[in-house]
Amino acid sequence: MKTGRFNAGVGLIVMALFMLYGFLMIYLRDFAPDREAWVASYSVGKHFEARLAHVHGNLFALLNLALAFVLVRLTSASDRGRTAVAALGLAGLLMPAGILGEVYLGLSPLFVLIGAVAMTASVFLAGVLSLRHWREA
Repeated sequence: MKTGRFNAGVGLIVMALFMLYGFLMIYLRDFAPDREAWVASYSVGKHFEARLAHVHGNLFALLNLALAFVLVRLTSASDRGRTAVAALGLAGLLMPAGILGEVYLGLSPLFVLIGAVAMTASVFLAGVLSLRHWREA
C-alpha cells in the first residue's frame, strides 16, 4: 500500500528545485549586471524555454503530489495499475528536465516528448482507476 508515497516526496523535492530555478530567473531578470540584455530576449529562444521548464517543472511536481494522494486512496485498484500510474508520473518529470537539457546541454527533445506522454498516460490511467474504484465502493 506504499505506492504513491515516493511520488509525494519526489514531487515536493522537484517543486523546491524548480522554485529555486525561478528565483534564479528573477535574479537574472532584475538584479544581474547584464539584466537589460536578459530582459530584451526574455520572450524568445532559451529564455522562453527556461520559463517553460520552470512552469512545467512545478506543474508536474504538483501532478505527482496529486497522483500520490489519489493512489493512496485507491485501495481496491490492482497493485500493478497503481504502480504503473506512479512510475508514469515520475517518468513525466522527464519533460521539464528535458527542456532544461535542450536549453543548457543541447540534448534531443526526445526526453520532452517521453515525459509529456508519460504524464498524460499517468493522469489518464489514474482517472480510469479512480472511476473503477468509486464504482466498486
